[in-house]
Amino acid sequence: MELRKDPITRSWVIAGHRQEACETTGGCPFCPDKTNSKIALLRLPSEGPSQVVVLPHPDPLYRIEGDPDRRADGIYDQMQPVGADEIVIETPEHNCKFEDLTEDQIVLVMEAWRRRVEDLKRDLRFKYVSIYKNYGPLAGQEGSHSNSQITATTFMPRRVLYELRAAREWFKEKERCVFCDIVKQEERRGNRIVDTQGEYVALCPYASRVPYEVWVLSRRHNHMFEQPRPGTNRKHLAALLRRILRRIRQIAPAYHLVVHSSPNTAHSKGENSLQYWKTIADDYHWHIEILPIVETRSKSYNIKEVYYNAILPEEAAERLRNLDPIA
Repeated sequence: MELRKDPITRSWVIAGHRQEACETTGGCPFCPDKTNSKIALLRLPSEGPSQVVVLPHPDPLYRIEGDPDRRADGIYDQMQPVGADEIVIETPEHNCKFEDLTEDQIVLVMEAWRRRVEDLKRDLRFKYVSIYKNYGPLAGQEGSHSNSQITATTFMPRRVLYELRAAREWFKEKERCVFCDIVKQEERRGNRIVDTQGEYVALCPYASRVPYEVWVLSRRHNHMFEQPRPGTNRKHLAALLRRILRRIRQIAPAYHLVVHSSPNTAHSKGENSLQYWKTIADDYHWHIEILPIVETRSKSYNIKEVYYNAILPEEAAERLRNLDPIA
């Protein structure tokens, strides 16, 4: 496999083939008796065998060894897919879903995310570390065992790069964080708020890309997911996230969950250097984006980068609010 850059959109594309992790006659590859090569293991001391395991992906998109070897192919750019590709096994119980874990267990999963991001950012080759969860076959979930994934890349994902630039421009003009402004206005108006817990707010964004899209943000400004501010209670985030996902599963068979956080500002070259992102601690704001997959035939991409959403976010928020979060 190799990485190829589109010179028009500036997107990097992985070209090549990988196998899907799946259950075979040998059973689930993510169950405890099959997980031999562990990167990290986290336990809850009060709950016996409950644990979170981080594994190297059995067939990774990115490999930790080597050098990116960025080079030209005529007018195009390509490089080796150097990076990290890890699986976070969220529970040892094969049939337990993420939203059915206890709050403490979800906090443990997030702690695994935090530790791996912090560790991977120590490698100065990596510009960005992504945390994401694909739930359901329509979302491309690998295996049926509850898991999320972490990837570290030598490039910035385009969506995050757009966010960073927009946040920087907003701060340059107004000397405020655009995400903080969004939270304040949405709470003041209330019609797109789905739920709140402690310092965290869940809302359907004003220009939702897909039906029932939800963002989870903190009222307290912070640009780095892996470095929570003093006094932060991640158990509140776990409780809110669980309630949101329990609502979403009543209306959608699948979803994508992505944590958007600050790039690796220790990286000294290129798009996310400290000089380029010199206001990032003030202008960016980490958050979680959840995109349910309601229809198998989506119109979202009929016109590239112009999304079609048949349900207004105000209507979506009202329906989500009215759904039982315990169901």
